[in-house]
Amino acid sequence: MRWIDGLEAAAADKLPEAVHRYFRQGSSGGISVAEATAAWNAYRFRPHVLTDVSTVDLTTTVLGTPVDLPVLVAPTTMQRQADPDGEVAMAAGVGAANSVVGVSSNAGTTFAAIGAVGTPWWLQIYVVKNRDITLRMLDAAVAAGARAVVLTADTPVVGRKEDDGPSVWEVVPPGQILANLEEGEYGEDELGKADDLTPDVIGWLAERTGLPVLVKGVLRGDDAKRCSDAGAAGVIVSNHGGRQLDGSIPTARAVPEVAAALAGTTTEIYVDGGIRRGEHVLAALALGARAVFVGRPALWALTVEGSPGVTRLLTDLGDELDHALRLIGTRRVADLTPDLLITGGV
Repeated sequence: MRWIDGLEAAAADKLPEAVHRYFRQGSSGGISVAEATAAWNAYRFRPHVLTDVSTVDLTTTVLGTPVDLPVLVAPTTMQRQADPDGEVAMAAGVGAANSVVGVSSNAGTTFAAIGAVGTPWWLQIYVVKNRDITLRMLDAAVAAGARAVVLTADTPVVGRKEDDGPSVWEVVPPGQILANLEEGEYGEDELGKADDLTPDVIGWLAERTGLPVLVKGVLRGDDAKRCSDAGAAGVIVSNHGGRQLDGSIPTARAVPEVAAALAGTTTEIYVDGGIRRGEHVLAALALGARAVFVGRPALWALTVEGSPGVTRLLTDLGDELDHALRLIGTRRVADLTPDLLITGGV
């Protein structure tokens, strides 16, 4: 068995049951979360032969930041349940692989502590009903060295979860999230997700922070173009790990349309959801993504082996991508093109 394939089971042995369920579950009937990896598996490759692949190059840049491989770690919450050092441990593991880490606005660690690790990081932000809360989060992130803002756009309300036992909020002690706000300072209504957002929010975030803004949760070409036209530096093709509208299309199916809509623009494309193998990364890049994000696997790795586990996850995926790149007959990730695979599956 691949080490990566055994991570979730190993993590389940260490995590409280409610926390493991929270990490792995999707919304409602779990259709989208169940389809994510299968959609990547459905692609078939059309490799070149008789090409010199004695050396290959996995390096790229993401919003101008150089990385050793096009695999980044997605923002997730409740990381202190996976490792006592939470986001600090995650950032350290990502930094050792010379990649970029996304940090949740619900983080259980201060942005200052995360920034002190020195790993390049992007803030994931929910714009909430009390905009002052969002502004305070943004200012704290900028002060701590965040390099980009990731606007989560697919959460006007939180997707419904069907728990079959105590929820995570009933078993986890206080202080595990929202470390960048004073506890009890704001009411639950104020922290509710804003449901009145338009593309104008992209410019508002950019002006406040002076940072590039990416929009996460894009599944359609027309929405991607609206984001680009409003000034987004990037979009993340995502269905929130299957945790929002159940039955949303797999991200593997959404990338081609988004790439077509953004052709000729400078807006960078990223994708998350169900990526578990180097071949999945290869397919995403060939379809037009600049890099991919992994979420749940990073939580499992952090739970099982701490920071070194996160580093191993990224380097193992990088090794698999290196192998696949040689077999498909392409020397650089930047040279991958859509003609290298059949986009409709078998």
